[in-house]
Amino acid sequence: MMLTIAAIVVTILIAYILFTNYYPSFGGELSKDAINRYQKSEQFFEGKFFNTNKSVPKKLSLKENIQLMYTYFTTKVPNGRPDKGLKVESITSPFWNLQSTEAQMVWFGHSSFLLQIQDKTLLLDPMFGKVPAPHPWLGDSRFQEELPLALENLPEIDVVLFSHDHYDHLDYETILKIKDKTNRFVVPLGVGIHLQAWGVASQKITELDWWQHTTEENLKLICTPAQHFSGRKLNTSQTTLWSSWVIKSEKENIYFSGDSGYASHFKEIGNKYGPFDLALMECGQYNEMWADIHMMPEETAQAGVDVQAKKIMPIHWGSFKLALHDWKDPIIRVTAKAKELKLPVITPQVGHIIKVKGAKPSSENWWENL
Repeated sequence: MMLTIAAIVVTILIAYILFTNYYPSFGGELSKDAINRYQKSEQFFEGKFFNTNKSVPKKLSLKENIQLMYTYFTTKVPNGRPDKGLKVESITSPFWNLQSTEAQMVWFGHSSFLLQIQDKTLLLDPMFGKVPAPHPWLGDSRFQEELPLALENLPEIDVVLFSHDHYDHLDYETILKIKDKTNRFVVPLGVGIHLQAWGVASQKITELDWWQHTTEENLKLICTPAQHFSGRKLNTSQTTLWSSWVIKSEKENIYFSGDSGYASHFKEIGNKYGPFDLALMECGQYNEMWADIHMMPEETAQAGVDVQAKKIMPIHWGSFKLALHDWKDPIIRVTAKAKELKLPVITPQVGHIIKVKGAKPSSENWWENL
């Protein structure tokens, strides 16, 4: 019996090593030169990146990790995903040709956006794949059966922004489809290793640390803190940085939270760069077991107040099942708390064109009867 168990364990280990080393979606790994460069970062220590609160995320033992995985994969979640595919609003006329003096954007679901601002076209965390996993067999499919716009119909992209390297934000197949029509990728430290592994030229990649910024003509892109973690396989955990972003033009100011637990950085960002015309705030895929790296919906609303947002849009929900809550729970709870805080909330459907300054809180809760 012991020999049989040992043989099974060895077989699994060999299969994992082969899979993670030769399947391309896992991305790249830090070189010695990169490690030496990142020594200047206050977040980097002994080959890994850390949050300001270095005890986050909580380190779990092997037994605790196994228990967590067992709970996740065996718990039946009532209404964990919609009964049928969610409808999207298709972009029938070219979004990028619509004459607008105001920044406008389209939600592609989860944390992905197409943004037009200051005569520039940006993508934020473009994850256009069906499954947020290294292989289609390893995850649940997207709630929407189609995207608002086929990827081959995307315009030339001036800048792609990424918040971190998790599969529900950085997708291998998506990069293959957009890299030749993208002029520049702006990412937190280390994330460029994945892009280079997938054929993106190094000169097209700009890596930033927290509080650093870059410009795209008159557009300012500021890499700001988040409280999260990174990694695409077991031995690369914490080897790339995670972030939120400030996108500032001459007329508009936008905050994109990326993924984050609730912490003091929201107030710091608000004090430095607020107020924001619109804050895109993570709201979904939470649980008490990992509350330090993903906000509860009530915290999402409070974080919107902290960053001094004139209005917020809840994101990171409505497209994938990555936690153990009802799929509508995030939007119900965050809108209730935001009402209490007198914070305006916009809740467009996937594919709806959003005016950054002109968007009004919707009285139609499109999710209610689904």
